[in-house]
Amino acid sequence: MSVNTIQNLLERAACVEPDKVWLIDGNDRYTYSEFKTKVDKIAQYLSTLGYPKGSRVGIYSNKSSQQVIAILAILSTEYLFVPITRLLKPNQVQHIIDDCGISCIITDCAKIADIKAIDFKGKIISYEATEQSDVSFEEIYKFYDGDIAIELHGHDNACITYSFGSLGNPRGIVIDNRALIDGARIVANYLGIRKGDSISGILSFNLDYGLNQIFATLYRRATLVIHRFVLPADFFTHLINDKITILPLMPIHITQMFDTDQHRIPQPEHFQNLHTITSSGGNVTTTMIEKIESYFPHSKFYAMHGLTEAFRSSYLEPAQLSKRPTSIGKAIPDVELYIIDEDGYECKAGETGELIHRGACIYRGYWNDSIETQKRFKSISILDNIIKPEGQLRDEIVIASGDYVKRDEDGYIYFVSRKDEMIKTRGYRVSPYEIERVIENTLPQIDSCAVFAIPNEDIEEEIVLVYSAKAELARNEILFEVKKHLPNYMLPEQIVYRKILPFKSLHEKEIDREEIKRGFLTNR
Repeated sequence: MSVNTIQNLLERAACVEPDKVWLIDGNDRYTYSEFKTKVDKIAQYLSTLGYPKGSRVGIYSNKSSQQVIAILAILSTEYLFVPITRLLKPNQVQHIIDDCGISCIITDCAKIADIKAIDFKGKIISYEATEQSDVSFEEIYKFYDGDIAIELHGHDNACITYSFGSLGNPRGIVIDNRALIDGARIVANYLGIRKGDSISGILSFNLDYGLNQIFATLYRRATLVIHRFVLPADFFTHLINDKITILPLMPIHITQMFDTDQHRIPQPEHFQNLHTITSSGGNVTTTMIEKIESYFPHSKFYAMHGLTEAFRSSYLEPAQLSKRPTSIGKAIPDVELYIIDEDGYECKAGETGELIHRGACIYRGYWNDSIETQKRFKSISILDNIIKPEGQLRDEIVIASGDYVKRDEDGYIYFVSRKDEMIKTRGYRVSPYEIERVIENTLPQIDSCAVFAIPNEDIEEEIVLVYSAKAELARNEILFEVKKHLPNYMLPEQIVYRKILPFKSLHEKEIDREEIKRGFLTNR
């Protein structure tokens, strides 16, 4: 068995720490040995289904210990694990099933009706016994002994994760075992995860950041505590009662946890166990940083940046947070980051160019989308004007991220914009994200905003700001604050108030700029 598989991580952990508590889910507690026994039984059953190597098995359920068992069981077979976000609508679920040809779906009683509604023809496995499924985990645990003998390798594909955008259908990204292991190893090392840590399982297990909670915990043989964020009070109780030491978050969680009466937030001394907080999946504002530092003064805060095509590219170490709050940091260990111009030459400090990712954590490519794969997964020859590969080897793959970034004199990187979202106005190239950050950091009355461009023959494109807030603000009030931080050519020509803005991703709560733009153009 290869050491670069998740199956091997679980096997080693159960061998070395059989009686250590590995997973807590409410009142349920599982040791490494107990958990591996359940995983092996499900894996054995799946292997008896006789699907060809590489067949896809989906998981469509709410977050639970049973979902983790399902994830690790599929990763212990020759099949590919396909997470399906529980918030997706039936037509979106149908698209994923059809796109990658899912043969079997593992689910819970809450979601099985949705699967039945789309007339899924494959096998349905439920966690609890029900007449609507072909078999349940309860039944498998009774009749299978967990005896499996499957040889897996680091280069074998492990899963396909899907992300939904606003244009066209979602694309799946194929991830192999080695990339999952690299992510677990690298994150565990630079965060300093230890065997005695209790890691919060607050993130969804449907994308790589959430899955890394599981794998990094296994890598260090620590303890994972599942939590479902509903109310801030429950969240703070989770941190205190479960003695959480490492807390992975997304920016939306930071907003939610402080969306309550300040008097209801426990004092900092209650969080002394919490030594590390991480954030990825979106922009962290200065307001968020100030609140984290105020209520969690004993914790180190890591802001991290990843790509769709590579799990993690950079992180900003905690010591730099107050000095460079808008930076995405420097390359993670085992990764090299380059910033190149349109001619392939390395950009100087302060110049904007495309971020190129070389090294660990690179995924395999887009499922059924060779055009997008060719656009992002490039030969190392793209860096010929900067480096010369040893021995003239040319088969290495790097990621052309499509992110426009710049680097300061000390080598810290700053996100500017997506390559295809830059605004051209009055002879300048403008990042909509830069304007959004200024608004988020200077106008706390605004809950969320989106900046985009529309055609204007006189100035190429004009900038539009659409924002949501409890009440509409005066146009001059917004411009007065924004002018303090941006040149005139970056000021929005049109400012529009909306009570609520739509999300692009149901999972990550990302504002859908394209839908807002379409609505704006329709209502003009």
